[in-house]
Amino acid sequence: MASTGSRTLQLLSLLQTHRYWPGSELADRLGVSPRTLRRDVDRLRDLGYPVDATRGVAGGYQLAAGASLPPLVVDDEEAVALAVGLRTAAQSGIAGVEEASVRALAKVVQVMPPRLKRRVNALRVATLATVLRGGPVADAETLTAVAQACRDEERLQFAYVARGGEESVRTVEPHRLVSVGRRWYLVAYDLTRFDWRSFRLDRLTDPRVTGARFRPRALPAEDAAEYVRASLSAPAEQVVVDALVRASATRVEEAIGRWATVSPVDDTTARVRMAVESPEWALFGLAAVGAPFVIEGPETVRVLAADWAARFREAAAGVA
Repeated sequence: MASTGSRTLQLLSLLQTHRYWPGSELADRLGVSPRTLRRDVDRLRDLGYPVDATRGVAGGYQLAAGASLPPLVVDDEEAVALAVGLRTAAQSGIAGVEEASVRALAKVVQVMPPRLKRRVNALRVATLATVLRGGPVADAETLTAVAQACRDEERLQFAYVARGGEESVRTVEPHRLVSVGRRWYLVAYDLTRFDWRSFRLDRLTDPRVTGARFRPRALPAEDAAEYVRASLSAPAEQVVVDALVRASATRVEEAIGRWATVSPVDDTTARVRMAVESPEWALFGLAAVGAPFVIEGPETVRVLAADWAARFREAAAGVA
């Protein structure tokens, strides 16, 4: 059995890696009895670490949030990874993180022994970070909330705006976070679509856990990064646009029949459905008919048409 001091540090390290530990599993990991585990937990509490306990057969322990952040216990590999990660975060696409990362990095490097500082500096010299300016920025609080849900295997609900502007509320089983360039993606099983999806974090708001735990599913890819790469290279999701055109179906068919489904309503009106990757192309096609039209949906395309109409009116009036 390890000494009391080293065992206490090991216990603290284990409590920091998982949100909740069943008591029997935690005792087995430490190689001690449940009674000794309780004494070690009390010792951590005496040192100022808030540890919550759940009694009963299925009882366990978890490190609670305290009035101040307690010291973290990390091994050599974790310390090097932390320093390298902070250097990367200082140039990240996460809102409000750059300055905080620099401050945290200074504190980590200050207490590192020389051998670890040499490893960090070697990695810094041997790697090149490409800094991209502009583009979407993920919210730091959102990133943290989603990461914790992935870690704890807890179902997550959030508001999401799709590429075409459609808004929805999604409930998912979060799997992993993946960084591609300056963009962050959540890979998750979508309980609304009953399939795997990747979500851009800069389009995700109000993430909140539901309290429901889940058993991880098998990802249909080698890993989360490969899944995101495949989804980014896949054809863009199409937008279906419905419209009424004040012209005969024959006239509309001649103009845009190659790209749309046209059906007659009466002799002077036709209904059009177009599946396009970009709503702008639908507006181009409808305008090419040369007849009045009404967009039935989706709302995002109606808004786009109104914006275009305002700009064309200004252009016709000679307004720059």
